[in-house]
Amino acid sequence: MISRRAFLLGGCAAVAFSAEMAFSAEDDVALLSLAAASDRVRKKAVSPVELVKGCLQRIERLNPGLNAYITVTAEAALSRARELEADVQRGRWRGPLHGVPVALKDNIDTAGVRTTAASELFKDRVPSEDAEVVRRLKNAGAIILGKTNLHEFAYGGTSAISYFGPVHNPWALERIPGGSSGGSAAATAARLCFGALGTDTAGSVRNPACYCGVVGFKPTYGRVSNRGVAPLSWTLDHVGLLCRTVEDVALMLAAIAGYDELDPTTVNTPVPDYSRAFRSQTSNLRLGLPQSPFFDSLDPEIAKAVDTAIAVLRKLTASVEDVVLPPTTIPLDQIFIDVRSVEAYAYHSQWLSESPEKYGATTLQRLVENSAGIEPWAYARSRRELDLLRREIKKTFAAVDLLITPTMSLLPAKISDNVDEKGGLKYPLGIRNTAPFDVLGLPAISVPCGFTTSGLPVGLQIAGAPFADSAVLTLARAYELETEWHRRSPPV
Repeated sequence: MISRRAFLLGGCAAVAFSAEMAFSAEDDVALLSLAAASDRVRKKAVSPVELVKGCLQRIERLNPGLNAYITVTAEAALSRARELEADVQRGRWRGPLHGVPVALKDNIDTAGVRTTAASELFKDRVPSEDAEVVRRLKNAGAIILGKTNLHEFAYGGTSAISYFGPVHNPWALERIPGGSSGGSAAATAARLCFGALGTDTAGSVRNPACYCGVVGFKPTYGRVSNRGVAPLSWTLDHVGLLCRTVEDVALMLAAIAGYDELDPTTVNTPVPDYSRAFRSQTSNLRLGLPQSPFFDSLDPEIAKAVDTAIAVLRKLTASVEDVVLPPTTIPLDQIFIDVRSVEAYAYHSQWLSESPEKYGATTLQRLVENSAGIEPWAYARSRRELDLLRREIKKTFAAVDLLITPTMSLLPAKISDNVDEKGGLKYPLGIRNTAPFDVLGLPAISVPCGFTTSGLPVGLQIAGAPFADSAVLTLARAYELETEWHRRSPPV
């Protein structure tokens, strides 16, 4: 699929695009969904080595323009692929991720491989242990291709602020991919991996999923371990997934979900079989539309796409009605600001004192200025209100099963327009629709639901009750099967 902009560039661009489409057989396998690649590995129709080589070829060709990866572990990935291929030949199969190449946001620790958080401060940092989610992926047979670029220390929603340079949106290279997991989303959309892990504190999985036209899922707070992930806010951080389809998300989630006795944020509750969610009926689901503020002041093209998506959902479910979220004694956005700002400063305080020059200007500005003036009593009050809200929100789900909103209210800005002459952010990050679900700790997913006239993806957000992750996946998959948006590929 070639964009109008690329077409208008004329003959040279057409020749370049024709060469781009001349995929080798190995490159072509990288276009499969994770589920399809998994099935072929299990049936011995394709080898893990072929999958890795296909992704590496695309990384070599496309990553210079996207800047989605910071580190590519090509030799280690190929070596692991050969081991897993030998296991397949001996009839040993670890499950759906066996031999499937995936990527990791570069704030997630990897033993022996640098983990930079996209900052000069950590540019040479090499952890000695894997994060818990990495350990679980490896045990499930996944192959780690490398570490993806992000907004520095995950403290921003553009992925334009990185020591390693900005990430580019594969649908429009001059635009931001969203963030902070922009590299994971761009790599997934451009078929540089079969899926990726990201982190979500204010929408950092769902935001870039929306802008890059892929699926982004944030599980219930406590469902997945955060141990070994550089924190932004211990109370709000969620490890999430970026994939091409909802089915792919379910396969990856099954591998990383579960209690971690060394992580106090995780909850010891049984992990369901997420694949069974796709066999569940949606006809009895009751949907709620929290109109304000989620549907206020939407870009007209976003509003049109979301309205069309809701019309599809009406046919799939029992009812769709307006709902009002529980009132708060403190504005929800103030709760978010108080908690995130103080916890971010607490993690960085020593380095801010010792090496402030190793932070990017905007990151340093946000770490210092956002926490300034927040008194200890204000943080404690907001932290307690957050705990109360996470209990109170359960009452909303007595009347409805799932909440539906637009993922983002704004279209992605141009990278060149993102930072002012003083290094400050001037593009509104647009976390209004995503951050509330981090505060509430609810499972939430963004699925593609349309495109603008200029070819930019639009996302629909579905959120559920605490630990109703399966219900969220059930409706998201049903919607996906009724539409074709997830089948589109960016014109890189």
